[in-house]
Amino acid sequence: MPVFMIERQFAEELESVDAAGLKQINDEAQVQWLYSFLSKDKRKTYCLYEAESADAILAAAQRAGIPADVIVEVSQTIRPDGTYTAVQTSPPH
Repeated sequence: MPVFMIERQFAEELESVDAAGLKQINDEAQVQWLYSFLSKDKRKTYCLYEAESADAILAAAQRAGIPADVIVEVSQTIRPDGTYTAVQTSPPH
């Protein structure tokens, strides 16, 4: 399944996330939230998702009432030694 990086800009500091509610919406849209990075000021997130399309992610975000400012399909990572590897879909431990 394709993997996407989503950039979200929030108007105010992100205080909490309704993970259960997001999971339900994502399940219905057939998208899977893998994990997110939160900026130091807590106003921006970078999220990794699996989904059939960017449109599916955008539809889920709209239903959840959260931004999806930039959605980019990703396929590989570049390591510091210059090697390329396929994107891993398992959340980091």
